[in-house]
Amino acid sequence: MESLVFLAIIWASVFVASVLADKTRMTPVLFFLFMGAILVNTGLLPPEGDPFIRVFAELGIIIIMFALGFEESTSDFLKSIKRSWGIALFGALAPFFTAYGLADYFWGDVNISIMCGLAMTATAVSLTMVSLKSAGLNKTLAAKGIMTSAILDDIASLVFVAILVPIATGEAVLTFWGVAAIAGKAAAFFIIITIIGIWILPENSSEFFSSIPFIGRHGVKHLLSFGKGENTTLTVLLVAILAGLLAHEFGFHPAVGAYMAGLILKEEYFKFRHSPNVDHYQNTKKIIDNVAFSWIGPVFFVELGTRIIFDMSLFMTILPQAAILTGCLLVAQITSAALAAKYTGGFVWRESVMIGIGMLGRAELAFVVIDIAYVQNHIITTEVFYTLMVTAFALNVAVPVGIGLWKPYFLGEKGNFAAHNRPKTGRYKDRV
Repeated sequence: MESLVFLAIIWASVFVASVLADKTRMTPVLFFLFMGAILVNTGLLPPEGDPFIRVFAELGIIIIMFALGFEESTSDFLKSIKRSWGIALFGALAPFFTAYGLADYFWGDVNISIMCGLAMTATAVSLTMVSLKSAGLNKTLAAKGIMTSAILDDIASLVFVAILVPIATGEAVLTFWGVAAIAGKAAAFFIIITIIGIWILPENSSEFFSSIPFIGRHGVKHLLSFGKGENTTLTVLLVAILAGLLAHEFGFHPAVGAYMAGLILKEEYFKFRHSPNVDHYQNTKKIIDNVAFSWIGPVFFVELGTRIIFDMSLFMTILPQAAILTGCLLVAQITSAALAAKYTGGFVWRESVMIGIGMLGRAELAFVVIDIAYVQNHIITTEVFYTLMVTAFALNVAVPVGIGLWKPYFLGEKGNFAAHNRPKTGRYKDRV
């Protein structure tokens, strides 16, 4: 029953956070994080966490990522890759070397520096996309650029975590074949997802798959329409979980798989012959969004906020390092991602700056790296642990705050961006 008490407390805090967000017209994500920190530091939630809440939070981030992918199309994602590779590359290298260099200056240990660099590299894509959705900007070109860049960034970060963590712990050495094996796993995962999306899910499959029993005669539409569409939500959530498990088997966060599952489920699959006048896609999307952004998804952000335990004496000791690291990462991340978006992705400046802000968040993978380095292998000290935690929390807070502050300039309501960055063809509103 204790776990249910914790869940009731978290849901109550989610309600309070939603009210505060509505009153202040700020994104609720910021208040979810704040509530988590308050609850754990006042003793209402245990600092060591609760297994049930951790699993519930994990489910929340999986559903959030699926919901975000469910709104996108595969073609848009693939097109966005061409514009986003530079953002992912330079937007990852800059924070890695910034964190590595500062950690080496502060603590003078190469293994600590490696882990700090890894922890501060991957972007918290879910935090950014939820913040953009709250601001009504999740359908913009900048949001697509952030989404694609962050996914590519996370994939690359996972590869480097797999390579560098064993080196930092002394369990392995850097070899060509080790790197090739990890890159092969990443490629295999996306090839499998591509095959499922292009040749297996469609009702009219290719000539090769048409010869396979059942798959050749049926597609995902038949599965979704079973029971007159009453099981559609259950079916798509099952697809999300299975894709998340597949991603986990390949060494990725399950949320990456869930996003890809949402990406390959097209709106046309929800047009059922027995009910042509019912919009099953929008009905399902409404349910998924409610689950993701109202009652399960927010648990992830509250639980994320509980990772900060305030010890005043220790906090004052690491405050200078955390402040310097946060400030330098803010400048390095926004500058590198914005310049890359402008000069390799062809985005206008208002979009480029928004992309830079959107790449600030540090969440899922950052805390995985911190857990590996501090809890599992004792590579970093308590002071380094708290420095990274405070820095990650500050960067996460900077995302919704930065998006909110930049939104008027992004929309052309302030400054000269409306005049200078308006597309030469098409309506301005079409671009944003």
